[in-house]
Amino acid sequence: MNQRMRKQIVGSAAILMMGLLSFQPLALASDQVGAKELIQQTCKQCHRFEGTAESRFKLHAPDLIWAGSKYQRAWLIRWLTGKEAPLYAKGYLWDLTTVPSKHPTVTEAEANALADYFAEHNKDPRVTIGAFDVSKITKFDVKFGAAAYKAHACLGCHTIEENGKLIGGPQSAALQNAGQRYNADWLYRFGQNPQDFTVHNGEFLADATDPQLRAVIGFLAVQGVKDVTYYEPWTSPEFANASVERGKTLYKEYCAQCHGFTGKGDGPAASSLEPKPAIHANMPFDKLPMEYLYNVINHGGVAVGKSPNMPYWGLTIGQQGVADVIAYLKVTFKGVPDVAAAAGGQGGACIQPRKTVKAPEDFISKANPLSSSAGAIHAGKELFLKTAQPVACVMCHGEQGDGKGLMGAALVPSPRNFTCGGMMREIPDGQLFWIIKNGSPGTGMMAFSGLPDEQVWQLIHYIRSLAK
Repeated sequence: MNQRMRKQIVGSAAILMMGLLSFQPLALASDQVGAKELIQQTCKQCHRFEGTAESRFKLHAPDLIWAGSKYQRAWLIRWLTGKEAPLYAKGYLWDLTTVPSKHPTVTEAEANALADYFAEHNKDPRVTIGAFDVSKITKFDVKFGAAAYKAHACLGCHTIEENGKLIGGPQSAALQNAGQRYNADWLYRFGQNPQDFTVHNGEFLADATDPQLRAVIGFLAVQGVKDVTYYEPWTSPEFANASVERGKTLYKEYCAQCHGFTGKGDGPAASSLEPKPAIHANMPFDKLPMEYLYNVINHGGVAVGKSPNMPYWGLTIGQQGVADVIAYLKVTFKGVPDVAAAAGGQGGACIQPRKTVKAPEDFISKANPLSSSAGAIHAGKELFLKTAQPVACVMCHGEQGDGKGLMGAALVPSPRNFTCGGMMREIPDGQLFWIIKNGSPGTGMMAFSGLPDEQVWQLIHYIRSLAK
Protein backbone atom coordinates (compact mmCIF):
# COMPACT_ATOMS: atom_id res chain seq x y z
CA MET A 1 0.00 0.00 0.00
CA ASN A 2 1.59 3.32 -1.05
CA GLN A 3 1.66 6.49 1.02
CA ARG A 4 -1.07 8.21 -0.99
CA MET A 5 -3.49 5.32 -0.54
CA ARG A 6 -2.73 5.23 3.15
CA LYS A 7 -3.46 8.92 3.49
CA GLN A 8 -6.73 8.49 1.62
CA ILE A 9 -7.67 5.68 4.00
CA VAL A 10 -6.78 7.80 7.01
CA GLY A 11 -8.98 10.59 5.66
CA SER A 12 -11.84 8.20 4.95
CA ALA A 13 -11.43 6.63 8.37
CA ALA A 14 -11.67 10.07 9.99
CA ILE A 15 -14.95 10.77 8.16
CA LEU A 16 -16.23 7.32 9.10
CA MET A 17 -15.24 7.90 12.70
CA MET A 18 -17.28 11.09 12.86
CA GLY A 19 -20.31 9.09 11.83
CA LEU A 20 -19.59 6.27 14.20
CA LEU A 21 -19.24 8.59 17.17
CA SER A 22 -22.82 9.73 16.70
CA PHE A 23 -24.50 6.51 15.58
CA GLN A 24 -27.74 5.53 17.22
CA PRO A 25 -27.74 2.45 19.50
CA LEU A 26 -29.02 -0.63 17.75
CA ALA A 27 -32.23 -2.19 18.93
CA LEU A 28 -30.90 -5.61 19.78
CA ALA A 29 -33.32 -8.36 18.83
CA SER A 30 -30.97 -10.69 20.69
CA ASP A 31 -27.57 -10.06 22.19
CA GLN A 32 -25.65 -12.28 19.79
CA VAL A 33 -27.49 -11.13 16.67
CA GLY A 34 -27.17 -7.51 17.72
CA ALA A 35 -23.47 -7.87 18.48
CA LYS A 36 -22.86 -9.45 15.08
CA GLU A 37 -24.76 -6.64 13.35
CA LEU A 38 -22.75 -4.04 15.27
CA ILE A 39 -19.51 -5.71 14.24
CA GLN A 40 -20.56 -5.92 10.58
CA GLN A 41 -21.86 -2.34 10.40
CA THR A 42 -19.20 -0.51 12.43
CA CYS A 43 -16.29 -2.44 13.93
CA LYS A 44 -15.25 -4.18 10.70
CA GLN A 45 -14.65 -0.83 9.05
CA CYS A 46 -11.33 -0.66 10.96
CA HIS A 47 -10.73 -4.00 12.71
CA ARG A 48 -10.16 -7.49 11.27
CA PHE A 49 -12.08 -10.36 12.86
CA GLU A 50 -10.65 -13.23 10.86
CA GLY A 51 -7.51 -14.20 8.99
CA THR A 52 -3.88 -14.60 9.94
CA ALA A 53 -0.99 -12.33 10.87
CA GLU A 54 -0.48 -9.42 8.52
CA SER A 55 1.75 -6.36 8.41
CA ARG A 56 0.60 -3.55 10.63
CA PHE A 57 1.17 -1.21 7.71
CA LYS A 58 -1.81 -2.90 6.01
CA LEU A 59 -4.09 -2.55 9.03
CA HIS A 60 -6.31 0.34 10.10
CA ALA A 61 -6.62 -0.68 13.76
CA PRO A 62 -5.54 -3.58 15.99
CA ASP A 63 -6.80 -7.03 14.97
CA LEU A 64 -9.68 -8.42 17.02
CA ILE A 65 -9.28 -11.93 15.61
CA TRP A 66 -8.25 -13.06 19.10
CA ALA A 67 -10.24 -10.54 21.18
CA GLY A 68 -12.01 -13.27 23.16
CA SER A 69 -8.68 -14.57 24.48
CA LYS A 70 -6.79 -11.30 24.61
CA TYR A 71 -8.78 -8.92 26.80
CA GLN A 72 -10.11 -9.02 30.33
CA ARG A 73 -13.85 -8.55 30.21
CA ALA A 74 -14.07 -5.67 32.72
CA TRP A 75 -11.49 -3.64 30.81
CA LEU A 76 -13.16 -4.40 27.46
CA ILE A 77 -16.49 -3.11 28.76
CA ARG A 78 -14.85 0.10 29.99
CA TRP A 79 -13.02 0.56 26.69
CA LEU A 80 -16.13 0.07 24.56
CA THR A 81 -18.13 2.48 26.70
CA GLY A 82 -15.45 5.19 26.49
CA LYS A 83 -14.08 4.94 30.03
CA GLU A 84 -10.47 4.09 29.10
CA ALA A 85 -7.66 6.28 27.76
CA PRO A 86 -6.31 5.71 24.22
CA LEU A 87 -3.91 2.77 23.96
CA TYR A 88 -1.73 4.42 21.35
CA ALA A 89 -0.58 7.85 22.47
CA LYS A 90 0.35 8.84 18.90
CA GLY A 91 -2.24 6.80 17.06
CA TYR A 92 -2.18 3.26 15.73
CA LEU A 93 -1.10 4.38 12.24
CA TRP A 94 2.19 5.66 13.58
CA ASP A 95 3.72 6.18 10.14
CA LEU A 96 0.99 8.70 9.28
CA THR A 97 -0.41 10.13 12.51
CA THR A 98 0.98 11.71 15.66
CA VAL A 99 -2.22 11.95 17.71
CA PRO A 100 -4.63 9.25 18.90
CA SER A 101 -8.04 8.91 17.30
CA LYS A 102 -11.13 8.79 19.46
CA HIS A 103 -12.73 5.35 19.52
CA PRO A 104 -16.51 5.19 19.05
CA THR A 105 -18.50 4.20 22.12
CA VAL A 106 -21.45 1.88 22.64
CA THR A 107 -23.95 1.40 25.43
CA GLU A 108 -23.25 -0.82 28.43
CA ALA A 109 -25.65 -3.45 27.08
CA GLU A 110 -23.99 -3.42 23.66
CA ALA A 111 -20.54 -3.64 25.23
CA ASN A 112 -21.57 -6.72 27.19
CA ALA A 113 -23.07 -8.26 24.06
CA LEU A 114 -19.82 -7.65 22.16
CA ALA A 115 -17.77 -9.14 24.99
CA ASP A 116 -19.98 -12.25 24.96
CA TYR A 117 -19.64 -12.50 21.20
CA PHE A 118 -15.85 -12.23 21.33
CA ALA A 119 -15.67 -14.84 24.09
CA GLU A 120 -17.61 -17.32 21.94
CA HIS A 121 -16.38 -16.55 18.43
CA ASN A 122 -12.95 -14.93 18.73
CA LYS A 123 -10.89 -17.32 20.83
CA ASP A 124 -7.22 -17.95 20.02
CA PRO A 125 -6.68 -21.72 19.67
CA ARG A 126 -2.95 -21.27 20.26
CA VAL A 127 -3.49 -20.03 23.81
CA THR A 128 -3.32 -22.63 26.57
CA ILE A 129 -5.69 -21.83 29.41
CA GLY A 130 -3.75 -21.84 32.67
CA ALA A 131 -0.35 -21.52 30.98
CA PHE A 132 0.36 -18.52 33.20
CA ASP A 133 -0.94 -18.54 36.78
CA VAL A 134 -1.30 -14.95 38.02
CA SER A 135 -1.88 -16.23 41.57
CA LYS A 136 1.76 -17.40 41.65
CA ILE A 137 3.37 -14.03 40.88
CA THR A 138 5.99 -13.14 43.50
CA LYS A 139 7.55 -9.79 44.41
CA PHE A 140 10.80 -11.10 42.96
CA ASP A 141 9.08 -11.98 39.66
CA VAL A 142 7.92 -8.38 39.32
CA LYS A 143 11.34 -6.96 40.21
CA PHE A 144 13.15 -9.35 37.88
CA GLY A 145 10.51 -8.82 35.19
CA ALA A 146 10.97 -5.05 35.38
CA ALA A 147 14.71 -5.48 34.83
CA ALA A 148 14.17 -7.95 31.97
CA TYR A 149 11.58 -5.62 30.42
CA LYS A 150 14.27 -2.95 30.17
CA ALA A 151 17.10 -5.33 29.28
CA HIS A 152 15.13 -6.68 26.31
CA ALA A 153 14.31 -3.22 24.97
CA CYS A 154 10.54 -3.29 25.62
CA LEU A 155 10.92 0.23 26.99
CA GLY A 156 11.90 1.42 23.52
CA CYS A 157 8.31 1.32 22.24
CA HIS A 158 6.00 0.84 25.23
CA THR A 159 5.37 3.16 28.16
CA ILE A 160 5.13 1.98 31.77
CA GLU A 161 4.85 3.83 35.06
CA GLU A 162 7.90 4.04 37.32
CA ASN A 163 7.98 5.99 40.58
CA GLY A 164 4.88 7.90 39.56
CA LYS A 165 6.17 8.88 36.11
CA LEU A 166 5.56 7.49 32.63
CA ILE A 167 8.74 6.29 30.97
CA GLY A 168 9.41 4.63 27.63
CA GLY A 169 8.57 5.19 23.99
CA PRO A 170 4.94 6.10 23.15
CA GLN A 171 5.03 4.39 19.75
CA SER A 172 3.14 1.20 20.57
CA ALA A 173 0.45 0.16 23.06
CA ALA A 174 0.75 1.81 26.47
CA LEU A 175 1.41 -0.83 29.13
CA GLN A 176 1.09 1.14 32.37
CA ASN A 177 -2.31 -0.48 32.96
CA ALA A 178 -1.60 -3.77 31.19
CA GLY A 179 -2.62 -5.80 34.25
CA GLN A 180 -6.19 -4.57 33.92
CA ARG A 181 -6.35 -5.10 30.16
CA TYR A 182 -4.80 -8.38 29.04
CA ASN A 183 -5.49 -11.98 29.90
CA ALA A 184 -2.14 -13.31 31.11
CA ASP A 185 -2.43 -16.59 29.17
CA TRP A 186 -2.77 -14.69 25.91
CA LEU A 187 -0.01 -12.23 26.82
CA TYR A 188 2.33 -15.13 27.61
CA ARG A 189 1.63 -16.74 24.21
CA PHE A 190 2.10 -13.39 22.48
CA GLY A 191 5.44 -12.93 24.23
CA GLN A 192 6.70 -16.27 22.92
CA ASN A 193 6.64 -14.84 19.40
CA PRO A 194 4.96 -11.48 18.75
CA GLN A 195 5.44 -11.94 15.00
CA ASP A 196 2.85 -14.71 15.10
CA PHE A 197 0.29 -11.95 15.60
CA THR A 198 1.47 -9.02 13.49
CA VAL A 199 4.41 -9.07 11.11
CA HIS A 200 6.77 -6.42 9.71
CA ASN A 201 5.66 -3.85 12.24
CA GLY A 202 8.59 -3.36 14.60
CA GLU A 203 7.55 -6.08 17.07
CA PHE A 204 10.70 -7.45 18.67
CA LEU A 205 11.41 -11.14 19.32
CA ALA A 206 13.58 -11.15 22.45
CA ASP A 207 16.28 -13.72 23.15
CA ALA A 208 14.71 -14.50 26.51
CA THR A 209 14.47 -17.74 28.44
CA ASP A 210 11.07 -18.96 29.56
CA PRO A 211 11.72 -17.84 33.18
CA GLN A 212 12.63 -14.38 31.89
CA LEU A 213 9.50 -14.21 29.75
CA ARG A 214 7.36 -15.36 32.66
CA ALA A 215 8.91 -12.67 34.85
CA VAL A 216 8.13 -10.00 32.25
CA ILE A 217 4.53 -11.23 31.98
CA GLY A 218 4.31 -11.21 35.78
CA PHE A 219 5.58 -7.64 35.79
CA LEU A 220 2.99 -6.59 33.18
CA ALA A 221 0.22 -8.51 34.94
CA VAL A 222 0.43 -6.22 37.98
CA GLN A 223 0.68 -2.92 36.09
CA GLY A 224 -2.28 -0.76 37.07
CA VAL A 225 -3.59 -3.35 39.53
CA LYS A 226 -4.14 -2.07 43.06
CA ASP A 227 -3.50 -4.06 46.23
CA VAL A 228 -1.73 -6.97 44.55
CA THR A 229 -1.45 -10.08 46.71
CA TYR A 230 1.91 -11.61 45.93
CA TYR A 231 2.60 -15.32 46.15
CA GLU A 232 5.07 -16.39 48.85
CA PRO A 233 6.82 -19.61 47.72
CA TRP A 234 7.87 -20.44 51.29
CA THR A 235 4.20 -21.12 52.08
CA SER A 236 4.10 -23.91 49.47
CA PRO A 237 3.70 -27.63 50.23
CA GLU A 238 7.43 -28.16 49.58
CA PHE A 239 8.24 -26.08 52.64
CA ALA A 240 5.64 -27.85 54.75
CA ASN A 241 7.37 -31.12 53.81
CA ALA A 242 10.95 -29.85 54.20
CA SER A 243 13.52 -32.35 55.46
CA VAL A 244 16.57 -31.35 57.49
CA GLU A 245 18.33 -34.59 56.54
CA ARG A 246 17.81 -34.03 52.83
CA GLY A 247 18.96 -30.45 53.33
CA LYS A 248 22.14 -31.64 55.04
CA THR A 249 22.98 -33.83 52.05
CA LEU A 250 22.31 -31.00 49.59
CA TYR A 251 24.42 -28.60 51.66
CA LYS A 252 27.35 -31.02 51.48
CA GLU A 253 26.91 -31.56 47.73
CA TYR A 254 26.38 -27.95 46.65
CA CYS A 255 26.97 -25.34 49.38
CA ALA A 256 30.10 -26.71 51.08
CA GLN A 257 32.31 -26.08 48.05
CA CYS A 258 32.23 -22.37 48.96
CA HIS A 259 30.83 -22.14 52.49
CA GLY A 260 32.67 -25.16 53.90
CA PHE A 261 31.31 -28.36 55.42
CA THR A 262 30.78 -26.68 58.80
CA GLY A 263 29.66 -23.33 57.38
CA LYS A 264 32.86 -21.45 58.24
CA GLY A 265 33.30 -20.00 54.75
CA ASP A 266 36.37 -22.13 54.13
CA GLY A 267 35.31 -24.33 51.21
CA PRO A 268 37.89 -25.15 48.51
CA ALA A 269 36.59 -22.40 46.21
CA ALA A 270 36.75 -19.71 48.88
CA SER A 271 40.48 -19.02 48.83
CA SER A 272 40.41 -16.83 45.72
CA LEU A 273 36.88 -15.45 45.87
CA GLU A 274 36.11 -11.76 46.45
CA PRO A 275 34.03 -11.14 48.42
CA LYS A 276 34.52 -14.15 50.64
CA PRO A 277 31.62 -16.57 51.00
CA ALA A 278 29.32 -15.85 53.94
CA ILE A 279 30.30 -17.56 57.20
CA HIS A 280 27.10 -19.48 57.85
CA ALA A 281 28.32 -20.62 61.25
CA ASN A 282 28.02 -17.01 62.46
CA MET A 283 24.49 -16.42 61.19
CA PRO A 284 21.25 -17.01 63.16
CA PHE A 285 19.28 -18.35 60.21
CA ASP A 286 16.10 -18.81 62.21
CA LYS A 287 15.98 -15.02 62.70
CA LEU A 288 16.54 -14.02 59.08
CA PRO A 289 13.64 -13.02 56.78
CA MET A 290 12.31 -15.96 54.78
CA GLU A 291 11.91 -13.79 51.70
CA TYR A 292 15.63 -12.98 51.75
CA LEU A 293 16.69 -16.60 52.38
CA TYR A 294 14.46 -17.92 49.62
CA ASN A 295 15.55 -15.32 47.06
CA VAL A 296 19.29 -15.62 47.69
CA ILE A 297 19.22 -19.44 47.45
CA ASN A 298 16.61 -19.89 44.75
CA HIS A 299 17.51 -16.86 42.59
CA GLY A 300 21.17 -16.30 43.49
CA GLY A 301 23.28 -13.52 44.92
CA VAL A 302 22.51 -11.05 42.13
CA ALA A 303 18.80 -11.31 42.98
CA VAL A 304 19.40 -9.62 46.34
CA GLY A 305 22.23 -7.34 45.28
CA LYS A 306 24.92 -9.71 46.53
CA SER A 307 27.88 -11.32 44.78
CA PRO A 308 27.23 -13.01 41.42
CA ASN A 309 29.49 -15.80 42.69
CA MET A 310 26.46 -17.12 44.59
CA PRO A 311 24.57 -19.21 41.98
CA TYR A 312 20.81 -19.44 41.54
CA TRP A 313 20.19 -22.95 42.84
CA GLY A 314 16.44 -23.20 42.18
CA LEU A 315 16.78 -24.84 38.76
CA THR A 316 19.42 -27.27 40.05
CA ILE A 317 17.87 -28.55 43.27
CA GLY A 318 14.23 -27.61 42.68
CA GLN A 319 11.77 -26.04 45.09
CA GLN A 320 11.87 -29.01 47.41
CA GLY A 321 15.64 -28.78 47.53
CA VAL A 322 15.51 -25.06 48.35
CA ALA A 323 13.03 -25.79 51.15
CA ASP A 324 15.23 -28.61 52.49
CA VAL A 325 18.40 -26.49 52.51
CA ILE A 326 16.66 -23.64 54.35
CA ALA A 327 15.33 -26.12 56.92
CA TYR A 328 18.90 -27.41 57.45
CA LEU A 329 20.34 -23.89 57.77
CA LYS A 330 17.74 -22.89 60.37
CA VAL A 331 18.35 -25.95 62.53
CA THR A 332 22.14 -26.02 62.20
CA PHE A 333 23.39 -22.46 62.36
CA LYS A 334 22.27 -20.28 65.28
CA GLY A 335 24.83 -17.49 65.09
CA VAL A 336 27.27 -16.36 67.78
CA PRO A 337 26.59 -14.33 70.94
CA ASP A 338 29.13 -11.61 70.14
CA VAL A 339 28.71 -10.58 66.52
CA ALA A 340 31.51 -8.03 66.81
CA ALA A 341 34.02 -10.72 67.67
CA ALA A 342 32.70 -13.13 65.09
CA ALA A 343 34.20 -11.32 62.11
CA GLY A 344 37.67 -10.84 63.51
CA GLY A 345 36.70 -8.25 66.13
CA GLN A 346 36.18 -5.51 63.54
CA GLY A 347 32.41 -5.14 63.82
CA GLY A 348 32.69 -2.32 66.34
CA ALA A 349 35.98 -0.90 65.15
CA CYS A 350 35.90 2.77 64.29
CA ILE A 351 38.24 3.21 61.33
CA GLN A 352 37.79 0.17 59.14
CA PRO A 353 40.33 -0.49 56.35
CA ARG A 354 38.61 -0.70 52.96
CA LYS A 355 39.49 -0.87 49.30
CA THR A 356 36.23 0.74 48.31
CA VAL A 357 35.83 1.70 44.67
CA LYS A 358 35.75 5.46 44.27
CA ALA A 359 32.56 6.80 42.73
CA PRO A 360 32.76 8.68 39.40
CA GLU A 361 33.61 12.35 39.76
CA ASP A 362 30.11 13.50 38.83
CA PHE A 363 28.82 11.53 41.82
CA ILE A 364 31.60 12.47 44.25
CA SER A 365 30.68 16.11 43.78
CA LYS A 366 26.99 15.55 44.59
CA ALA A 367 25.60 17.04 47.80
CA ASN A 368 22.45 15.78 49.48
CA PRO A 369 19.62 17.81 47.87
CA LEU A 370 17.30 17.21 50.85
CA SER A 371 17.44 19.33 53.96
CA SER A 372 18.48 17.49 57.10
CA SER A 373 15.01 17.77 58.60
CA ALA A 374 13.46 15.58 61.25
CA GLY A 375 11.10 14.25 58.58
CA ALA A 376 13.92 13.23 56.22
CA ILE A 377 15.85 11.56 59.05
CA HIS A 378 12.75 9.69 60.23
CA ALA A 379 12.02 8.47 56.68
CA GLY A 380 15.63 7.28 56.43
CA LYS A 381 15.32 5.47 59.76
CA GLU A 382 12.24 3.58 58.54
CA LEU A 383 14.16 2.45 55.48
CA PHE A 384 17.22 1.50 57.52
CA LEU A 385 15.31 -0.51 60.13
CA LYS A 386 12.34 -1.89 58.19
CA THR A 387 11.53 -1.19 54.58
CA ALA A 388 14.66 -1.01 52.39
CA GLN A 389 14.71 -3.76 49.76
CA PRO A 390 16.08 -6.36 49.09
CA VAL A 391 16.79 -6.42 52.87
CA ALA A 392 16.68 -3.76 55.57
CA CYS A 393 20.08 -2.20 56.38
CA VAL A 394 19.70 -3.18 60.05
CA MET A 395 20.25 -6.85 59.19
CA CYS A 396 23.94 -6.19 58.50
CA HIS A 397 24.68 -2.81 60.10
CA GLY A 398 22.72 -3.40 63.32
CA GLU A 399 20.16 -1.48 65.35
CA GLN A 400 22.70 1.18 66.29
CA GLY A 401 24.39 1.27 62.87
CA ASP A 402 27.61 -0.04 64.42
CA GLY A 403 28.05 -3.04 62.08
CA LYS A 404 26.69 -5.56 64.60
CA GLY A 405 23.67 -6.81 62.68
CA LEU A 406 22.45 -10.41 62.61
CA MET A 407 23.96 -11.00 59.18
CA GLY A 408 27.00 -8.83 59.76
CA ALA A 409 28.95 -11.48 61.64
CA ALA A 410 28.98 -13.65 58.53
CA LEU A 411 30.61 -11.03 56.31
CA VAL A 412 34.30 -10.52 55.56
CA PRO A 413 35.11 -7.67 55.77
CA SER A 414 32.55 -6.75 58.44
CA PRO A 415 29.87 -4.13 57.70
CA ARG A 416 30.60 -0.43 58.08
CA ASN A 417 30.35 1.11 61.55
CA PHE A 418 28.31 4.23 60.84
CA THR A 419 28.74 5.51 64.41
CA CYS A 420 32.39 6.29 63.68
CA GLY A 421 32.37 10.07 63.20
CA GLY A 422 36.01 10.27 62.12
CA MET A 423 35.40 7.84 59.27
CA MET A 424 31.99 9.14 58.21
CA ARG A 425 33.23 12.73 57.93
CA GLU A 426 35.71 11.58 55.29
CA ILE A 427 33.06 9.99 53.05
CA PRO A 428 31.27 12.47 50.71
CA ASP A 429 27.50 12.30 50.21
CA GLY A 430 28.02 11.39 46.56
CA GLN A 431 30.22 8.42 47.51
CA LEU A 432 27.58 7.12 49.91
CA PHE A 433 24.88 7.57 47.27
CA TRP A 434 26.97 5.64 44.71
CA ILE A 435 27.70 2.76 47.09
CA ILE A 436 24.06 2.40 48.20
CA LYS A 437 22.90 2.34 44.59
CA ASN A 438 25.64 0.07 43.22
CA GLY A 439 26.97 -1.94 46.14
CA SER A 440 30.62 -2.33 47.05
CA PRO A 441 32.62 -5.02 45.19
CA GLY A 442 34.76 -7.18 47.46
CA THR A 443 32.43 -6.72 50.43
CA GLY A 444 29.01 -7.94 51.47
CA MET A 445 27.43 -4.56 50.68
CA MET A 446 24.62 -5.24 48.24
CA ALA A 447 23.23 -2.88 45.62
CA PHE A 448 19.98 -1.09 46.40
CA SER A 449 19.47 -0.07 42.78
CA GLY A 450 15.68 -0.15 43.07
CA LEU A 451 15.50 2.54 45.75
CA PRO A 452 14.29 5.89 44.37
CA ASP A 453 16.91 8.64 44.63
CA GLU A 454 14.91 10.51 47.26
CA GLN A 455 14.90 7.50 49.56
CA VAL A 456 18.66 7.05 49.14
CA TRP A 457 19.21 10.66 50.22
CA GLN A 458 16.89 10.10 53.20
CA LEU A 459 18.97 7.07 54.17
CA ILE A 460 22.14 9.13 53.96
CA HIS A 461 20.70 11.73 56.34
CA TYR A 462 19.82 8.99 58.83
CA ILE A 463 23.21 7.27 58.50
CA ARG A 464 24.97 10.58 59.17
CA SER A 465 22.83 11.14 62.24
CA LEU A 466 24.35 7.99 63.77
CA ALA A 467 27.92 9.30 63.73
CA LYS A 468 29.43 10.25 67.07
